[in-house]
Amino acid sequence: MTTTFEKTPGWLDWYPDPSTPHFRLPDGAVDAHCHVFGPGAEFPFAPERKYTPCDASKDQLFALRDRLGFSRNVVVQATCHGADNSAMVDALRASGGRARGVATVRPDVTDDELADLHDAGVRGVRFNFVRRLVDVVPQDALRAVVERIAPLGWHVVIYFEAADLADLRDFFLSIPVPLVVDHMGRPDVTKDPTGPEFEAFLDLMRAKPDIWCKVTCPERLSVDGPPALDGERHSYRDVVPFARRVVEEFPDRVLWGTDWPHPNLTDHMPDDGLLVDGIPHIAPTAALQQALLVDNPAGLYWSDTP
Repeated sequence: MTTTFEKTPGWLDWYPDPSTPHFRLPDGAVDAHCHVFGPGAEFPFAPERKYTPCDASKDQLFALRDRLGFSRNVVVQATCHGADNSAMVDALRASGGRARGVATVRPDVTDDELADLHDAGVRGVRFNFVRRLVDVVPQDALRAVVERIAPLGWHVVIYFEAADLADLRDFFLSIPVPLVVDHMGRPDVTKDPTGPEFEAFLDLMRAKPDIWCKVTCPERLSVDGPPALDGERHSYRDVVPFARRVVEEFPDRVLWGTDWPHPNLTDHMPDDGLLVDGIPHIAPTAALQQALLVDNPAGLYWSDTP
C-alpha cells in the first residue's frame, strides 16, 4: 500500500532552478552536508518525526551535485526519517561510490546492521541536541552507540545550538572518537565574532584535536539574509567573519556543504549556486579551498578507498 504524506504547513520546498556558480569548484570537491527526503511513497517518514518535508530524492540530489560542479556527496540522515536509514542508504548505493553517509542508530543496533551500513558507505552517526527537531536522548544511550561504532572507525556528528554548548562541552570532550560539528555550533551572528561566545566554540575545537567543523548553513544563521536582486552574488555577509575565523585557524579540520534540500527554513529558500559563490569569501586562497572542499572530506570519508 502506498503511503501519502501532507507537508508541514508553511514548508518551503527546495529551490528548483539554482543558478550556475561563478566560482569554479576544484576537481574532486565534496558537498559534505546534504540530505534526501523519501520520496515518502517509497521511504515513509518516521511516525515520531517533528516535521513532514517535501520529497527530495537521490536523483534530484545527484542532479544538483552535477549542476554545481561537485564530484561527491556526504548524505546525512534526516531527522524526519528517524533511525530508518533506508532512504539515505539507497542514495549511497546508487551513487557508484561517489557518496558517503552519516546514519542515525540506536544502542540496540545489531552488528549485522552496522556492517551493512558500513558496506553501503556510512562512516559516522549523528547526535542531534536541537530540541525543536528531536526528543532528547540520554547521554548513557549515546555513549552506548559510541561503543558500538568505535571499532568501525566511524565518527560522531554533533548538532547543537550555541546556548547549549556550556552544558554539553564535557560530554563532547569525553567522546573517544572524532567529532564533526554541524553549522559551527549555530553561533549568534549578531554578536562579535571575536567575542566570548564564539571564542567558547573555538576553545572546544582547540581542546580536542580530532574535532572537525562544517562551516555551513549561512542561510540558517544570517540576520542580513540573501542579497538584494541587484546582481550581487555575495550573500549572508554577516556569517562570513565567523566561518572565516574557523577556516583560517583550523584549515585541516573544516568541511563545507549545501545542506540541500534545506529543511525547516521559514522565510526564504536559498539559491544553491549563490551558496557556492560564498565559498571564496570564507576560504579566500586556493590552498584553503582545496583543503575545505577536497582534501579534508576525502580524508575523513574516503580514506579507506583505494
